[in-house]
Amino acid sequence: MNLATANPRRPSSGEFIILMALIISLVALSIDAMLPALPLIAADLGVQRINDSQYVISVFFAGMALGQIFFGPLSDSVGRRPAIISGFALFALGCLLSIFAVNFEQMLLGRLLQGVGAAGPRIVSIALVRDQFKGREMARVMSFVMMVFILVPVFAPALGQLVLVFADWRYIYVMFLLLVLILVPWFWIRQPETLAQVRRVRFSFTQLFLDISAIYRIRSSLGYTLAMGFIFGGFLGYLSSSQQIFQVQYQLHELFPLYFGILACAIGCASLFNASLVMRFGMRRLSNYAMNGICLVSIPFLLIVAMQDGHPPLYQLMAYLLPLFFCFGILFGNLNALAMEPLGHIAGLGSALIGSVSTLMSVVFGVFVAAAYDQTVVPLVAGFAVLGLAGLITMRWTEAEQVTAG
Repeated sequence: MNLATANPRRPSSGEFIILMALIISLVALSIDAMLPALPLIAADLGVQRINDSQYVISVFFAGMALGQIFFGPLSDSVGRRPAIISGFALFALGCLLSIFAVNFEQMLLGRLLQGVGAAGPRIVSIALVRDQFKGREMARVMSFVMMVFILVPVFAPALGQLVLVFADWRYIYVMFLLLVLILVPWFWIRQPETLAQVRRVRFSFTQLFLDISAIYRIRSSLGYTLAMGFIFGGFLGYLSSSQQIFQVQYQLHELFPLYFGILACAIGCASLFNASLVMRFGMRRLSNYAMNGICLVSIPFLLIVAMQDGHPPLYQLMAYLLPLFFCFGILFGNLNALAMEPLGHIAGLGSALIGSVSTLMSVVFGVFVAAAYDQTVVPLVAGFAVLGLAGLITMRWTEAEQVTAG
């Protein structure tokens, strides 16, 4: 039976938006809800070095990087529904491994599988939206989806902490598993296949290699992807060490989700403002403003932090992080769009490859920044400053060709 006609009754626009938002939000929930549980996981599974608990976050990102490059071409070959369901299955298997983990290594293997699996629904659901909507209608649907997605990091740590009030940390993974068990039948029953048989492309490693080579011969795609990797590296360093900084260093304890949520709101507000700002200033100018902003606030603050032995007052740290994360919110969408701009003919693979490479870079740099945490914020601020400069230099190199051509 053709999957495209398996369910002639499509979900309403509202139902479709809610379903896609929940699917895409699984990634953010899987990362941020774990943050309050990191010290409990370390204690329960016998982690010797407290900084090693950060691998719960970074290993998930590594799995996502691997999954994106696989699920993008897979969905073009077998269809959207099988690719998304396969991703859910891997994610559920990873949850089970983590729930029943007897040591830290087993739990990290579960997190790796969760990352690989989550990449499938995350990247293929965007292709599914693109299959059904075009132009302004697609922009409208994605704006509603992303509004929900933006809210998840604000509340996810509080949700994880709420679970810990009543149960063991393993029940956070049970919560993820239950969400998948709700989403899979809902998606399979209500959402028909959107990629017709005639539009499917036979999977070929040779063609994949040729397409990848073509993408990275385009200077703008390569340059903006590298810039994303640098910037996301600093952000991953923050995600991995945020629990230690706020809960341990600043002794915020149960208030950690509140401060984390406030900073997440800065990113969300920037994403919403960007929709109107980009029409006036353009993606390149906004990205340059934001990248310069990261450097201009990070380098002076690094000097201030160094003079305060790495422990500035909390209000100073928040006053630094809020504008910094606003800049991140501007960059997250624009850099990806700039890297994708010349790849309309291979948009599916291009999106997967850009996401995979930038995420792998961010894992390398983010692990380095977070592992350097020494009960001060010096490594984090230094990471933002150095990686921000690297991103800025990369953008200058990328755009030098366009200036010359102009």
